[in-house]
Amino acid sequence: MLRIVVGSHNPAKVQAVKNVFKGERVEIISLNVASGVQDQPFSDEETIEGAINRARNGLTESDAQIGIGLEGGVVETKHGLFLCNWGALAVRESSDVFIAGGARILLPDTVANRLLAGEELGPVMDEFTNRAGIRKKEGAIGVFTNERITRADMFSHIMNMLVGQYEYKIGQQR
Repeated sequence: MLRIVVGSHNPAKVQAVKNVFKGERVEIISLNVASGVQDQPFSDEETIEGAINRARNGLTESDAQIGIGLEGGVVETKHGLFLCNWGALAVRESSDVFIAGGARILLPDTVANRLLAGEELGPVMDEFTNRAGIRKKEGAIGVFTNERITRADMFSHIMNMLVGQYEYKIGQQR
């Protein structure tokens, strides 16, 4: 049985991994591991680094064969502040790390300005929506797309790209 570790206890991230491996013979465990980046990553590079660190740290702290890191961040552009989301899949028996990115959406100025002032998106979204735990549920992407895309949906898309790259590489090695 394939053991997969998710480098987070966040229910939206864990659900995304479960969505992609549904019906397969896998054991999915979640561990709260360090991302090694700021609580609010502020670039694609930092968000990617956080995802890779979560995937690798999950492998270090478990006996899983595959480590998954999913990380959300923001990117400043001339058009405003966008959500960004990245994932990494690390393989224990090789140096392979697969990387994929997800959907982007422009944040409203009222939220963006607070992030630019140093706050973190999760607590800002809780206050903005007057609800607790947004990051563990629909996420900012769910709020600002009227739940047409939730955080688990978005990370599921990233997971499909990660697993597809992994499967392609395995197929090429045969």
